[in-house]
Amino acid sequence: MKTKIFLFIFFTVTCFSCNDDFLETPPEALLTDETYWTREENVRTFATGFYTDYFAGYGSGNTWANYFAQQPLKDAQALNDDFAPAVPVAFTLTVPGSGGGWTFTRVRRANLFIERIPTVPMSDEAKNHWTGVGCFFRGMEYADLVNRFGDVPWYEKTLTETETEELYKPRDSRTFVMDKVLADFRYAVENVRVTDGAAKQAVNKDVVLAFMSRIFLFEGTWQKYHLNNTTKAAEYLEASKWAADQIISSGKYSLGNYRDVFSSLSLANNPEVILYRAYETGLLTHALMSSNNNDPQIGASKDVIESYLAEDGLPIKISPLYQGDRGIANVMANRDPRIYETFVSNTLRLNGLNVNYSTTGYATHKFLNESVKNSLEGSLSSNTTDAPIIRYGEILINYAEAAAELATVGGPAFIQADLDKSVNILRARPGIKLPGLQEEGGLPAINKIIYDDPERDPSVPSMIWEIRRERRVELIFEGFRLNDLRRWKKLEYADTQANPDINRGAWISKADYSATDRAKLKVTLTGTDEGYIIPAPNAANQRIFNNPRVYLNPLPTDQLKLYQDQGVELPQNPGW
Repeated sequence: MKTKIFLFIFFTVTCFSCNDDFLETPPEALLTDETYWTREENVRTFATGFYTDYFAGYGSGNTWANYFAQQPLKDAQALNDDFAPAVPVAFTLTVPGSGGGWTFTRVRRANLFIERIPTVPMSDEAKNHWTGVGCFFRGMEYADLVNRFGDVPWYEKTLTETETEELYKPRDSRTFVMDKVLADFRYAVENVRVTDGAAKQAVNKDVVLAFMSRIFLFEGTWQKYHLNNTTKAAEYLEASKWAADQIISSGKYSLGNYRDVFSSLSLANNPEVILYRAYETGLLTHALMSSNNNDPQIGASKDVIESYLAEDGLPIKISPLYQGDRGIANVMANRDPRIYETFVSNTLRLNGLNVNYSTTGYATHKFLNESVKNSLEGSLSSNTTDAPIIRYGEILINYAEAAAELATVGGPAFIQADLDKSVNILRARPGIKLPGLQEEGGLPAINKIIYDDPERDPSVPSMIWEIRRERRVELIFEGFRLNDLRRWKKLEYADTQANPDINRGAWISKADYSATDRAKLKVTLTGTDEGYIIPAPNAANQRIFNNPRVYLNPLPTDQLKLYQDQGVELPQNPGW
């Protein structure tokens, strides 16, 4: 039986927090500061209460958290250039009246946790470890708040309702806050245990390092592309690169079969997994796998399909191996093998002909476990495939990008050794075996021949373009693409009007189908009887990027009013 660190919902974790929707506060007579903070196991239990906030995995019930997207839901995960929905998800247009993520409940919970640890009778080593865990979760929460809103007030202690001056303090700059987050992560790295709790299901030093590489890659590139702050960009990118290098240099992790990471019934022994969420029938299940099998899908865009290299390591526009896009067999011939691990490669699933159609014809099976797809575990919301929370494949590409970007803001030159310990490890994965990427005078090369993708955005250097491609392909449908476009200041890529290939799918000819099937087809093509599928033919539904304000979320109006009532101005984000 799987170890179920994620399956337990501990009612004690909310006795000192507020506004948790799914847990009830136990009677005060049973649990107080004096009776709860008395042993290390209670501290561990409280810490576990943070897990579902930050390690959602494939979610639970009829959800799948940040992985993939499903056509009927049209969720925000489809707001990027990987997906081609029938009704493209729009950029935020209005300021919410309430909610929207502007809450500091989890910050307060992390601060309370940190403050209570010194009172618990346990060793200094244990106190340092759990303080590090608390700093890690506080850093995680603040990184998310800064990601959404930019400037936010920094709190590092719990406050009472009477401390109004602190409660309604002005927003601190994102740089000030992220410096605090970096300090929290550095403390956690120094003090969190190398091993603790169930293997690969509890916070340990590697988990802290892994998220450090992710968070400071985001912030380093944001500082570079949005704020033109090369000093801070360099500091944060160095932190990301260092954290990733610590994991790479440890030698603890390696790569196995690509698809196994996303479709296995158990990830306990997967050498790539750093942290995962376990699922089991009757205890905790999800719906991601069945959505990959039975339901209509938001299909992959023509744009992302064409981002996959040919098997010779070259972009398809310059590779002699590329067979063109007329028919699924040609599209899939001689390509980066990750395309076969991610997409159904032998057939198109078309609206009108398949119940589980894709809006573009291209269907994904990245998350589908073929052995149980027709069983209870593969049906509806009963899926029990384990979810990777963070994995070695991401760390490798984080390292590559952080190192390449760092070289542009005054850091060490990006050299072949950087590629060989990152991108080329991904390409050498069992079952993939793509030619290694080479660095020749700062430019990408295959077999010592320098090349430049004709489709490259001219504002992006060739090597960084290739690293971004590698990231897109390696992490596809794992919930990264929207944030990547945001931090690179490239949301215009998601504009369906300016970039028609993200509103196109597979090329088909109606003549290839029987008269009966032609009558059933529910697709709009670029031509009358043949052409590319257009998932969103209605001009009124096109997604247009025309206002940079959407890089940050608006603050809800009820919070602006709440501050105003206290005689304090809470500035709205620019443009809202």
